[in-house]
Amino acid sequence: MAKTKIPNPLEQRHLLVKELPEAQARELAEAYLEAGRRTEAIEFFAKASAREDLQRLRDEAIEAGDAFLMKMISEKLETEPSAEDWQRLGAAAEAAGKERYVGVAARQAGVAEV
Repeated sequence: MAKTKIPNPLEQRHLLVKELPEAQARELAEAYLEAGRRTEAIEFFAKASAREDLQRLRDEAIEAGDAFLMKMISEKLETEPSAEDWQRLGAAAEAAGKERYVGVAARQAGVAEV
């Protein structure tokens, strides 16, 4: 199978606003993931209505302590992270030295410290 080429930024913008077959959107999402470009992958997984893939990435964001990605994915899934999700994310962020995300997680979890 041929490797999917990542579109340039202008092509990407056009692909995100036009109708796109789910299979093509998923293929592009996988190509972005392979290139380490998670935010673009999230956009195309959302376009493909690939909820399982988005949930997997959300779980990875929690384990990595990445509040930005968790918020982005949660918006695409149209769900609110639970206080427990934020606490887990905060603990992972603290272990990874991501102090800014520790604070974000604590505020979102509604606790003074994570």
